[in-house]
Amino acid sequence: MPRRLALSRRLTTAAGWPTGVALTSFRYLWRTTPMTRHECAAPWDELLPPPLPHAAGHDEVQAPRHGAGPLFHRRYAVTIAGAQMTPEQVIRRVARDVDCVAPTEFASFQKVQGDEGRMATNDEYVVRMAAPWDGPVRVVDTTPTSFRLATLDGHLEAGQIEFRAYRQGDLLRFEIESWARSATRTVHALYDVLRMAKESQTHMWVSMLERIVGLAGGRRHGRLEVLTRRAEAP
Repeated sequence: MPRRLALSRRLTTAAGWPTGVALTSFRYLWRTTPMTRHECAAPWDELLPPPLPHAAGHDEVQAPRHGAGPLFHRRYAVTIAGAQMTPEQVIRRVARDVDCVAPTEFASFQKVQGDEGRMATNDEYVVRMAAPWDGPVRVVDTTPTSFRLATLDGHLEAGQIEFRAYRQGDLLRFEIESWARSATRTVHALYDVLRMAKESQTHMWVSMLERIVGLAGGRRHGRLEVLTRRAEAP
């Protein structure tokens, strides 16, 4: 089972790193999207990710216990008015090709296991970022309105992330929720101490939320929301 991209695809992606880094930095510095950010402490046990379903492969999964530093629970959310798509249609479209809403100049979801054009449990992707590393993930759960990924060996984080859509009255709500620690002490220093990776991560998922609004054919209702809860290792 492949765990890395073919050399030709890696070289093609690497060729775009300088442009990707420049574009990402420019857009981050000039971002004007109204956003509410809140950060607080929470007990360790409250921030653990959901259990892995039995149908999902557990080999090579990086769980929070394998990581370093604090455990973070983060939720990025946008509320959409006038959406032309149902929650099921939004998730179906994103699951078919995550790059349709990903900021591909910074991070591209490239499938290495599973059928193209659909998403199923145990499919695997490599998230290629504007830096010399891979972000391997496995699909561990899918529903008509959500899908959840777990990080694999070699990823910068140890944990899970879920993408979901649902109705909130006449509005459409889309959320990205993660439960993860840094994979190593070096990553912890970049993520939590220097905050470089943390801000890049926020930029990545907020950019995706903005693209979700366009995909759904609606308009943003209120501010984007970023909630961060943090627990120190017991």
